[in-house]
Amino acid sequence: MKSFYELGSRIYQTAFKLAIPLLPYRQPERLHDAKALADTLKKEKADKVLIVTDGGIVKAGLLDQLKTALEAEDIKAAVYDKTVANPTIANILEAKELYEKEGCKAIIGLGGGSSIDCAKGLGAALARPNKDIRKMKGVLKVLKKTPLLIAVPTTAGTGSETTLAAVITDEKTHFKYPINDFVLIPSYALLDPQLTLSLPKHITSTTGMDALTHAVEAYIGRSTTATTRKQALEAVKLIYANIEEAYFHGDNIKARENMLNAAYLAGCAFTVSYVGYIHAIAHSLGGKYGIPHGLANAVIMPYVLKGYGEAIYPKLKDLAVAAGLCGKDEEAKDAALKFIASIEKLNADMAIPTHLKGIVEEDIPDLAKRAQSEANPLYPVPVFMTAKELERFYYEVMEK
Repeated sequence: MKSFYELGSRIYQTAFKLAIPLLPYRQPERLHDAKALADTLKKEKADKVLIVTDGGIVKAGLLDQLKTALEAEDIKAAVYDKTVANPTIANILEAKELYEKEGCKAIIGLGGGSSIDCAKGLGAALARPNKDIRKMKGVLKVLKKTPLLIAVPTTAGTGSETTLAAVITDEKTHFKYPINDFVLIPSYALLDPQLTLSLPKHITSTTGMDALTHAVEAYIGRSTTATTRKQALEAVKLIYANIEEAYFHGDNIKARENMLNAAYLAGCAFTVSYVGYIHAIAHSLGGKYGIPHGLANAVIMPYVLKGYGEAIYPKLKDLAVAAGLCGKDEEAKDAALKFIASIEKLNADMAIPTHLKGIVEEDIPDLAKRAQSEANPLYPVPVFMTAKELERFYYEVMEK
């Protein structure tokens, strides 16, 4: 059964890889300050926008900064600030009602991956107003142009500002799933390190490790291109050089800027080359228990990389070299194990736990099935695993 399912998945993935040059991938145009954002909205004739954000951003004063900059250029802004950590269908429908009521012409996702994903989900709902959001799960289920979408990340990690995916949680079933469509790639991304200076240390660390996960999974998968490999390696280099500096010295504007650029590059890489079982497992845990995505990725990553075994040693060696952990003459196995150990050390240095609280043993078979359903056949994982084989990782990461 595994061989038949694996064969079908590999055929599917190969078809997608061969089609990459023909598909409408694009990278958001980068903006660097609020004035450039306002000028862009004027150019796009969007004189009223809906800012999709969350309560934490409001409390931090970041919303006021953005609104002030927009209003100085006569751009009005309505605000939806109820986005939760794993954005829900209810969030999207509430935001849609507000967007239509206020007569908005563009969407700005302000915050971490949750707010930007909510903004993308809103774009999908507006593009297909008569289609149930649940039926947009998967690949190319939107297929109609969204309103102008601009991402303003306040964390350096999710890469949502670059991707074609919106990860949504059905609050009724607690099932977390991605909507993947080229129309969801934001047209612009505002990368302003000033917006990340107030990040708490635990968010700096977990979102930074989220970016590392994106780069790693994009690189070790089987659908890489010369461009995505280059982007992933550069992202890893930037993360290893800056993540702890940003964590321990949060006012270092250059480190913050470098982490934003790393997240952008990693996001561009995995948009084309996809992710793998680390993300699939993390999404299942986020949907079921509300575990923050970056935290889940950080904890899960070393376990899954070890689980892939020697199949990924040569690629992990490349990542280890990019990270400055070893030279090119190092044996692949030794370099790979150094890279995995370095991830564990980064987690330890930044107070990220080795296990996750709240996982219920009785839930594991269903969680593993959800992870497999998400990953296969879409994700070009380096080693194919069944749901039963994925269960081991839940046992490994659960707090005993």
